[in-house]
Amino acid sequence: MSSSVTKEGLQEVHPGREAVSQVQASSEVTRRPRERTGGGERSMVGEANFRSYYGKPIINKPVWEAPDIPGYLFLGGLAGASSVMAAAATATRRGSLARALKLSSTAAITLSGVALVHDLGRPSRFTNMLRVLKPSSPMSVGSWLLAGFAPLSAASSLSALTGRLRPIGAVGTAGAALLGPAVATYTAALVSNTAVPAWHEGYKEMPFVFAASALSSAAGMGLVAAPLQESGSARLIGVVSGAAELGLMELMKRNMGEVKEAFTESEKAHRYEKGARIAIVAGISAGALLGKRSRIASALAGAGLLIGSALSRFAIFEAGLESAEDPRYTVVPQRRRAEERDRG
Repeated sequence: MSSSVTKEGLQEVHPGREAVSQVQASSEVTRRPRERTGGGERSMVGEANFRSYYGKPIINKPVWEAPDIPGYLFLGGLAGASSVMAAAATATRRGSLARALKLSSTAAITLSGVALVHDLGRPSRFTNMLRVLKPSSPMSVGSWLLAGFAPLSAASSLSALTGRLRPIGAVGTAGAALLGPAVATYTAALVSNTAVPAWHEGYKEMPFVFAASALSSAAGMGLVAAPLQESGSARLIGVVSGAAELGLMELMKRNMGEVKEAFTESEKAHRYEKGARIAIVAGISAGALLGKRSRIASALAGAGLLIGSALSRFAIFEAGLESAEDPRYTVVPQRRRAEERDRG
């Protein structure tokens, strides 16, 4: 509304011509009464109906792409957990199981490196990360882990295949098993250390989700490749770790608050997560009920655990991309943490 002010009062009142700013258009604020505190009074302002400038994302969407990066996350977990289980199988004289897991560890870490280099664009970008070791950087630590783990795993596999160089194979098996847990879980720190809401908000539970998923995939590989008489321990580990993966995934999402909606708002993430649940439940059921009696059922159970583990990583990856595009997932958690600090 516009008008002219004279001695007689308002003249020439023209309604409907007020200019509304972008801030007013994008945020409606309701003021609350003042609240008394120990140091006096402070104004309490209600929550804003938040929308970013022209609806643009606040953070840049990750440049990582599928299937390279989710494949890299899954294969690294499979390689690390397989090396640990291979060492245990070697110690308990399960030769076929140990050999299968050693070979799967080497194949998985090789494919993981290929996926990473393909996403980086040039091999030199990976080797450049080995110039220094920066403990505060998950990518730097991860690069050194891969560079140390891959030769040890390869030496273990080569000795298992040829039956020669057994001392070197034993060193490779032990060394790969020692680095295996870090290889399986450092990618959780890698993604959680970003500003992507669906990854960062799950930083407490993400390493445990990745560890359970890695064990589930390694156990699944053991069920697929090993004879029935040697797969009892793999079956037990698969049932326990598969159930843990499902439970920890739900716990992580619940503790994310509103950010968990990214798992359903992204069509790909929702489809991958649903497929992961179906595959893991089928793998657990087949392994627990029929895996002891049938080699085919045991292999199908292992395939279900493998597929479920892979789909879980793809679901987490796609949910992260979705959350980066919606500014609500960036601002609302930050505002909540600020309010919690004020109350504290």
